[in-house]
Amino acid sequence: MTTRPLARSLMAALWLAGAFGTTASGAFAAADTPAPTTHSRARVAPQKGAAPSSAAIKKIMKSEAEWMKTLTAEQFRVLRKKGTEMAFSGRYWNSHDRGTYRCAGCGLELFSSDTKFDSGTGWPSFWSPIAAAHVGENTDTMLGMTRIEVVCSRCGGHLGHVFDDGPKPTGMRYCVNSAALSFEKAK
Repeated sequence: MTTRPLARSLMAALWLAGAFGTTASGAFAAADTPAPTTHSRARVAPQKGAAPSSAAIKKIMKSEAEWMKTLTAEQFRVLRKKGTEMAFSGRYWNSHDRGTYRCAGCGLELFSSDTKFDSGTGWPSFWSPIAAAHVGENTDTMLGMTRIEVVCSRCGGHLGHVFDDGPKPTGMRYCVNSAALSFEKAK
């Protein structure tokens, strides 16, 4: 699928901002920057066989040094510094294997291949998480626009953003960085 020049330019600008961890003011994001305000929106029902609710999800807290030891440089940049990988470059954007996508930071189940679809954006896209409680949402005002950031509920790692232009049945598009994911192929 070809992308229009304007859309491709916007994706490139978003990638550049995320690639260098910059904020709307152009400054590098500080590790101790307070978390954005939580955004609430109607949630979709969890999928059949979904993992435990948020009450059963134990938070993982690690120092920046501990994360650096367990993540690749790219995973650290995306998950811990809210980076964005270049469109059409990630490992899973064009994957059609059946299985479960987990957080690359902590292993929490996030998305099923059953909800993955080709959005044409160059990032893995899903219309629903495995369980609503597994993906948190924050208001993101970086780059002078308001978007909804999605994060892992267990480790707080940045996954990507969610938009309301996805397919039925939810109409949502969880646009996720491949570097934020690990994949467990269905047996």
